[in-house]
Amino acid sequence: QVQLMESGGGSVQAGGTLRLSCTASGMILTTDIWKWYRQGPGKERELVASVDNRQTVNSAVDTRYFAPSVTGRTGIWKYHARDSSILYLRMNKLISEDTAMYYCAISRGSTEFRGQGTQVTISS
Repeated sequence: QVQLMESGGGSVQAGGTLRLSCTASGMILTTDIWKWYRQGPGKERELVASVDNRQTVNSAVDTRYFAPSVTGRTGIWKYHARDSSILYLRMNKLISEDTAMYYCAISRGSTEFRGQGTQVTISS
């Protein structure tokens, strides 16, 4: 099993920068796909960004996805340590529409592990 915990949310000024972290513990696989979702008030859940660094014996990929609403102002990356792994999200030029609950997730085949989320509110 995998446990995920997000941090870094809160109130951020419009035009500023958002930095979120997600610490994962448990069994992390090189074939996992890491994701950030968000759900704003009255909106459906949206996949914000994902990173796929799957590695096999014969190949490796490095694929990143960004939602059109955040493309060009968002970065996603991972850091793997001995006992844990951390997923980061950095988003610049924040707008009111970025107000949402942000969740990190790990997709593994048909299974998805998700954290409890961290609230981000953009203030003007």
